[in-house]
Amino acid sequence: MGRRGRQLLKLTAALGAIGAAGVVYGVGIERNAFTLRRMSVPILPAGRPAITILHLSDIHLMDRQLWKTRWIAQLDELAPDFIVNTGDNLSEARALPRLAEALSPFEGIPGVFVFGSNDLFAPKPVNPLRYLRSASNHHDRPPLPNGALRQLLESFGWQDIEEARQQFTINQTTFETRGTADAHRDADDYAAVAGPPQAGSELLIGVTHAPYRRVLDAMIADGDRLILAGHTHGGQVCLPNGRALVTNCDLPVELAKGLHQLPSSTTPVWLNVSAGLGTSPHAPYRFFCRPEASLLTLTAVDLTD
Repeated sequence: MGRRGRQLLKLTAALGAIGAAGVVYGVGIERNAFTLRRMSVPILPAGRPAITILHLSDIHLMDRQLWKTRWIAQLDELAPDFIVNTGDNLSEARALPRLAEALSPFEGIPGVFVFGSNDLFAPKPVNPLRYLRSASNHHDRPPLPNGALRQLLESFGWQDIEEARQQFTINQTTFETRGTADAHRDADDYAAVAGPPQAGSELLIGVTHAPYRRVLDAMIADGDRLILAGHTHGGQVCLPNGRALVTNCDLPVELAKGLHQLPSSTTPVWLNVSAGLGTSPHAPYRFFCRPEASLLTLTAVDLTD
């Protein structure tokens, strides 16, 4: 073998080692590098005490995932005022008791939830390159125990707000939540929750699993000040600067994760898209997109600004 052949062999070996190291990192390290993202959202009436919201999404729990279970459970030390769960809790039916273990420390804290497809159907293997061409679908997937899951979440005192509205008063502020079923499955019926705030509501918060623009635009038009969603996994595989490549819906990639202010003709509207805490068991990796929970602190609007 000549010199050029040996150099090519070394280059191939080096690239193979880099690729293998990347897979080890994405599967074994970053996928389990859970982080808490803290944000402040100035939307409360002037002079009101803050309200903290713990936003959980896309847990995709499996029975064997003890580290994830314990990490979620210890978030109760944050003592949030309110819980929002935007769906995709399970990856397999037998993980339901493990999910109860993870979430039971929050029992008694008021909250709301909506479902994603992975609360209804188990994931199945897909070609990851599909996401670069089109969104995923839910056809021919085995069912998950969504009835038992709903009962579990309701046993914590959380309200199912799929196509429903619910009013709460916390820390002197009365706010209203409205939610939709999963727009990714075309199951959303926004007309069922459309309209201005109910009497007494000082603030509207929209909740949906998949942040499709038709849902976001409708919520903005109806006066929602904060919208919470998941589904995107933050892109799951991102560029080194954290920019997502895909969102698995029609949301622009620059909004794939994090807190963003959306265009509005009236008051500011904020969108928080959680990058989520899990992945499909058939795509168990993350790159430049750590799994996360979000703690949003709603603060009073400063009238001097």
